[in-house]
Amino acid sequence: MTFASLALLGSLVLLAPSAAAAPAGTSPAPSAITVPLVIAHRGASAYAPENTLAAVDTAAALGIDWVENDVQRTKDGELVVIHDETLRRTTDAERVFPDRAPWRVGDFTAAEIARLDAGGWFGPEWTGARVPTLGRYLRAVEANRQNLLLEIKGPERYPGIEGDILRVLREEGWLDRAHVTRRLVVQSFGADSVRTVHTRRPDITTGFLGSPAVTELPAYAAFADQINPAHTSLTGAYVAAAHRLKGPHGKPLAVSTWTVDDAAGAVRVADMGVDGIITNRPDVVREAVG
Repeated sequence: MTFASLALLGSLVLLAPSAAAAPAGTSPAPSAITVPLVIAHRGASAYAPENTLAAVDTAAALGIDWVENDVQRTKDGELVVIHDETLRRTTDAERVFPDRAPWRVGDFTAAEIARLDAGGWFGPEWTGARVPTLGRYLRAVEANRQNLLLEIKGPERYPGIEGDILRVLREEGWLDRAHVTRRLVVQSFGADSVRTVHTRRPDITTGFLGSPAVTELPAYAAFADQINPAHTSLTGAYVAAAHRLKGPHGKPLAVSTWTVDDAAGAVRVADMGVDGIITNRPDVVREAVG
């Protein structure tokens, strides 16, 4: 082998240590790679009803390893996967329970929510899809060998929800070393909620949703491994500022931006150096950024 060939081989090894270390069926966590990770927002929600098992399976069919979801709590303490504070937009709650306005998730029991159609609004072929419990959702993600970016939605409405989520994650086998180190990130717009998760389980990778001022980033780096802002406010300088800081696990702060659905936007944020792109159209973004 020539010297030039040896040099090229050495360069390739240096460029891809994370991929070589990842077990079959998993992807390295967003902070561990340089090519932006593609994360299916609420599942592949451009092609199937958001936050349903169908959206998870559609993402899997597209070959997408990471999915994002939203978790809230019912009146009787069950954790369910749904984005909006109310049930109106993505279920038929208004028809099934006409006298229960404004149809807040937290005002309904798990059994009542289980009766609702969470797919027909998206298209008739999806009629009958249900709002999944977190436990059922985790089992679907596990069956697909996918990984999860879990958002605690509106934690101020659900005091103690962090402990409830950790309990279900533990019951479903998602708090072992393999899941915690490679397959799970917990994020929220609520800084106190993210801090609570980090305090209770320092081994879990955590993310803060938003764009704190650069001067405030060191304070967030004490409890968050990721800073995940909207793409509309993102700049390359901001990404670089985050990367200069180390999070609680001693790695540079990662940046996953949302919600980018077109190729040009994906290339733009990839050029800024983001670690992940959260998207409703993961196939489009993946093709754009490779």
